[in-house]
Formats: sequence, C-alpha cells, structure tokens
Amino acid sequence: GFFTVQTGDGPVVSRVRGSLLQERLDTDPVAVGDRVTVTVLADGTGVIEETAERERVLSRNAASPGGREGETIDREQVILANPDQAVFVFACADPAPNQRTLDRFLVIAEHAELPALIVANKIDLVKLWSAKAFFGLYQKLGYPVLYTSALKGTGVEKLREQLGGKISALAGPSGTGKSRLLNAMQPELDLRVGEISEATTKGRHTTVATKLIPLDGGGYVADTPGIRVVSAYDVEPDELDAYFVDIAPYVPHCQFNDCAHTNEPRCAVLAAVEKGDVDPGRYDSFLRLRDEIEDLYIT
Repeated sequence: GFFTVQTGDGPVVSRVRGSLLQERLDTDPVAVGDRVTVTVLADGTGVIEETAERERVLSRNAASPGGREGETIDREQVILANPDQAVFVFACADPAPNQRTLDRFLVIAEHAELPALIVANKIDLVKLWSAKAFFGLYQKLGYPVLYTSALKGTGVEKLREQLGGKISALAGPSGTGKSRLLNAMQPELDLRVGEISEATTKGRHTTVATKLIPLDGGGYVADTPGIRVVSAYDVEPDELDAYFVDIAPYVPHCQFNDCAHTNEPRCAVLAAVEKGDVDPGRYDSFLRLRDEIEDLYIT
C-alpha cells in the first residue's frame, strides 16, 4: 500500500488512501506509472488521494491467490500504467525461449495498442542463425527484434536508443536477463541478478516489485518481476483472433462471422495454416489461449 511518488520537489513515500482502495476492486487502484494527486503531510510522507485516468495500460489477469500455478481470476493486475512501449525480453538459451509465452505477451501488447519490441538476450550462448530460427518469425510478422548479450555488451547501445525518451515496460519470464541488461546500460543501478535453477531450468525472481527507473538519456524503464503465468485481461474468446497479427487478415474471409477457426468449413485461417501462410506454432498458441479464455468466461 506504499508507493514512492515523484513530485516537483522530489520523491515522497506515500500511502494510498483507504477509500481509494475500495473504489476499483476489479483492478489495481494505484499502479506504477500512474499519475496521482498526493497530499504531503507535516512529517514529509504523503497520501495518494486520487489517480488520473490511464491513457493505456499493460496488464494481465491476476493470478489466483493461493491457487495452483497457472490459475487466474477475472481481475486486472497492472504491470505498468501509461507506458509508451512494451519491451519483451526472452533468452536465446538458458532458459530456452517459449513460443506460447511470447505469443501471450504480444497479445497483451496488441490489446493495449502498445508498440512491442522483442529483445532476444543471451545471444552469446547460441549461434546467430539458431536464434533467428526462433525469433525470425516475429521479424517477418513486423515486430522489431533486437539481439543482445548483457555479458558481452552486444546490442546494449541499440537498446539504450530504443528506450531513450520513452516510458517502457521491460517484461518477460524470469531468468532472461532483464536486470542484467539494465546494469549493462547503467552500471550504477547495480540491480540484483539471479541464476537459472538447475532443477527446473526456470529463472528465479530477482525483481520483486515493479519500479520506474530514470534513464541517463531521458525516459523511464519499468523493471518488472519475472512473469511465469501470462493471461490476457478483458479479452473475450471471439475477439482473440484480432490480436494475432498474422491470423487477423484471414478472419474476414471465413464463411461464418463467428468462426472459431477449429474445424469449421471454409475457414480461411485453417486454410492459411495448411498452406503455411500462418505458422503452426502461432496457431497452436491461439487455440490454447482461446481455450483458457473460454474456461475463464464459463467459470
């Protein structure tokens, strides 16, 4: 319930007024990136009185408290309010990139109408052709992909240019090197970094709370906790195809307006998959995510 608010007179550690916490139970009433009205008290602390309307938001369905990993509830968890772009960091190896997870992040960005940049980190661990075998698909779809190595410094300057003057959400699975990349850009940050668990081949969370970091070249980057469960918020099953940029162009050519693109006759999406115009892995991501959203709406 406490936030550090940047004001014209410097940062003020502020608590959220209780009445504000009760106003918006379907979302986070206050989140990193919000523009807020704060009252500064005599002791120098503050009280957040209200939150300005968000221009855009990068969010996901909140994880179910106390539930099993992968369970979500129909409530918005804000990753970052008012971002200018989403920067999704995935490792080329250690841990291996997961297509379904990346596809889910991209759906969240498309739904939020946010430009998305994909950062393929740890390029020092693989051959470039091997990395492009995975990430090249997304370049063909129109998403910019930046190949980086925090260890070797590869692509760090280009990443700095991409982040300059913007509010960027730096998100991705645990262990992909988000904090290490920020340290490479600005060594004085000295963010804690973690290693990959040998037992699970998954990263350990080193960033435990989202915070906006001012960049030397202007702008802010939000270092977010590693996300293992990604589920789009406020996306209905029959609109999901609009957020897959490679599937959306074929939807108007389906025979039925409510085509689910599974086994319907004269489905243009299925035909595109069969012809190789839509990547089978992307199509599988679409089907799996649609099933999950349908289960959420049914329950």
